[in-house]
Amino acid sequence: MEISESTWAFIAKHRREDVRDVALHAKHDGDVDVPFALEQIAGWQRASLKLPDWASHDGLIFPPQVPMEQCSSQFTAQYKARLVQRLLAEEAVDDDSPTSLVDLTGGFGVDFSYMSRVFNRAIYVEQQSILCDIARHNFPILGLDHAEVINDDSTAVLDTLGRVSMIFLDPARRDDHGSRTYAIADCMPDVLTLKDMLLAKAPTVMVKLSPMLDWHKTVADFAGAVHEVHIVSTGNECKELLLVLGRGRYASPLVVCANDEQVLSYKAGDNSDNHTTISDSALAARNTCNTEDSLSEESANDFDSSHWKYLYEPNASIMKAGCFDVLEQRFAVHHISPNSHLFVAAEPIADFPGRSFAIESIATMNKKELKQLLAGLTHANIAVRNFPLTVAQLRKKLKLKDGGSTYLFATTDAQGRHLVLRTKKRKSGSL
Repeated sequence: MEISESTWAFIAKHRREDVRDVALHAKHDGDVDVPFALEQIAGWQRASLKLPDWASHDGLIFPPQVPMEQCSSQFTAQYKARLVQRLLAEEAVDDDSPTSLVDLTGGFGVDFSYMSRVFNRAIYVEQQSILCDIARHNFPILGLDHAEVINDDSTAVLDTLGRVSMIFLDPARRDDHGSRTYAIADCMPDVLTLKDMLLAKAPTVMVKLSPMLDWHKTVADFAGAVHEVHIVSTGNECKELLLVLGRGRYASPLVVCANDEQVLSYKAGDNSDNHTTISDSALAARNTCNTEDSLSEESANDFDSSHWKYLYEPNASIMKAGCFDVLEQRFAVHHISPNSHLFVAAEPIADFPGRSFAIESIATMNKKELKQLLAGLTHANIAVRNFPLTVAQLRKKLKLKDGGSTYLFATTDAQGRHLVLRTKKRKSGSL
């Protein structure tokens, strides 16, 4: 790709400025490709947040906005690189035997750039010629001299592909009109249809799917071919669902819940409480009921909460996995109720996969109890779980401003009592 030195100089000079201001005041020098420069400035600014390693390299070309939005973050790409390194080691491949990766849906090449370093040979396949041109330009700058770029349809390449160590796919989740799709069969290529062919070419296949999918159903759709399930979150936001397919038949795949540095793994069969994946919409529905009619007025003295010293809120990957039975078994915590997804314990737990809080006091919605609970409080962070008021409704009712160091959790216990727990956040890893 031919880009003038003047254009590169323009990009370097203005890349930290507001793109709209640059567009308004840019002098249209005949040697500067201003539209391209503006696109690169915007791309670099997105990359500086999402891909800081890439942003540190001068001379990279960034694609239009949609591929930049769809590409993996540095954290999730590095996670995949560590995962494939482990998978290769477990395959016990002969040290003298060269390893090979084929990414059939290359895109901007972020995942490929990190995973390919683990392999002796790496092939990037992408149907869009512009992305292939960008990849050919970027890969040498990133030190990927062993990378081969193929501009072709993924299924056409798969037909002619020889035996390789691993195949990676991130099926496109947009239809011909640009609308988002989530079902596997609606994505391109259709991995379910290609499953047998993929596994004939490689003993290990990794598939990146939408985190919106129900992973239980997705695993069932692959009819025993799923060896591992990885639910990957960062900043407590679920980003990716990764499936590792193998040639065996796996009745109980390994499930790994990763949220930044917090990692919990278990065999799917270990979770016997029959909880299903909690979707964002379902959770919102549980948390937002627009009526106060069901608010309980029982006295807090009607139940024993003396053992409720610490409150634990699972992270996003745990919530997606729905492995609440595993949490209770492994960390000796107890559900407040099956639908609350909040846990309590008598002792502090240093490595709980989520946020932890010290409970200061508990009240029902009884006015006298609430008054005691809120004594001296003007600000609070409020969360509701399985409760008949929204955060906004509860904040208005309690007459509290947002913020401060106090956290209020409103929920419903196993006996149907509506409770408010006043807590202080504990530092991760503290006892």
